[in-house]
Amino acid sequence: MSQPTRRQFLRFGLPAGAVLVHRVSSLLAADDGKFPPLRPVQDDIRIDSERAALSMQFRGKSPAEFADWRKRFRKQMATLLGDCTPPRKWTAVEEMRTDLPDHTRLELLLTAKNVPAVPVYLLIPKGATAKKPAPAVLCVHGHGAYGHHPIVGRTDLPGVAKAIKGANYDYGLQFVKRGYVVAAPCLIPFGRRLDRAKYGRTDPCATTFVRLQALGQTTMGANLRDLRWCLDLLQRRPEVRKEKIGCAGLSYGGRMTMLVSAMDERIKVCAVSGALNLLQERIRGRYSCGSQIIPGLLKYGDYSEIGSLIAPRPAVWEVGSRDGLVVPKWDKLFKDRLQRAYAAAGVADRLAFDHFEGGHRWNGKVASPLFEKVLKR
Repeated sequence: MSQPTRRQFLRFGLPAGAVLVHRVSSLLAADDGKFPPLRPVQDDIRIDSERAALSMQFRGKSPAEFADWRKRFRKQMATLLGDCTPPRKWTAVEEMRTDLPDHTRLELLLTAKNVPAVPVYLLIPKGATAKKPAPAVLCVHGHGAYGHHPIVGRTDLPGVAKAIKGANYDYGLQFVKRGYVVAAPCLIPFGRRLDRAKYGRTDPCATTFVRLQALGQTTMGANLRDLRWCLDLLQRRPEVRKEKIGCAGLSYGGRMTMLVSAMDERIKVCAVSGALNLLQERIRGRYSCGSQIIPGLLKYGDYSEIGSLIAPRPAVWEVGSRDGLVVPKWDKLFKDRLQRAYAAAGVADRLAFDHFEGGHRWNGKVASPLFEKVLKR
C-alpha cells in the first residue's frame, strides 16, 4: 500500500481499515511488536507520589537554620495558597442570643463586601467582661453535615447529639465551661454553607475544590481566610484577652487548626487532633479530600512541613490508637519531621503527642492542661 500525500488524505481520506492497518504496522515496526505497558492513572499518581520532590523539607539542626527555613517555607506557602487575607472592613451581625447557665451563646454572621458571609458561634463564659477579659480558643469543626453545630453542643438540633457522642465532638462547649471565650465558625462546604441537594451524588469537597480552582482559589485558602477573620473577631471583642488565643480542631478541623496556626502567629498554642497523616500518603490510592488539597504542595513539602511552621509555639498532636485515618510508618515520618524542627528551634519540650486509647475523636487530656499553662498562667 503506497502512502497517500497529505493533500490526497485531506481530499479523499482513507478507508477506516486502511488507517488501522497502517497505524498498527507503524507501531510494530517501531517497537518490534512490544507495546509499552498501560497503567491506570491511579498507579501513575502513586508512582509520582513516591518521587515527590519535597524540595524544601527541613533538614537543619540549629535555631538559625530553622529560622531561615521557616521564613522561606512560610513565604512559599503564602504563594501556593494565594491571598488569604480577611476583609479589613466588616460587620458582625447578631442573628440570635441564647443565655445558658454558664455562658452566653451568640450566633453571628460575619459580612463584608464581595466576600462570602461566615456563620460563627461565639460562646462567652459568665464572668468574662471588658474589665475582666478571658483567654479565647478558636474551635474548628471537621467533616459532616452539621458543620459547626456539634462543636458548641447544639443537642437541640436533630442528629447533633449522636455526632457529639461518637467523637467527643463538643470541645467548644468544653472550652467555654473552662472559662475561655470560644469562636466556632462554619467552614465550606459544610453545614449552613452547603446546599447538599444541589450536588446530587457528587462529593461536595471534591466538586467545590474543582469549582474554586476554576476561579483561581482553593478550599483550604478560603477557609484559612475565614479562620483568620474569626481571629479578628476575637481580638475585637472586649471580653477577650487579645494576646491569649489558642486553636483546636478534630479531623479536617485538625488540618485547618494546623494551617491557621502555621500561618498566623496570633495563635499561641494549638491542639491538632486526628490529622497526623501526610498528603504524600493520602494520594497513593486512598480517598483524597479536595478540602485538604493545596496545589503544588508536594513540590516543596508536606503537611509535616506546614506543622513545623508552628514552632516555636507549643502544640499537641492527638492520635487515637484505633484511628483508621492515621497510617503506621507515615505517622512516624510525620512525627520525626516535627520533632526535628522543634529540636532545631531549641524548644523540643513544646511539642507533645497525646496517644490515647480510642478512634477518630477529640481527647483533650493533654491539650487542656497545656492550654491552661499557656493561656491562663
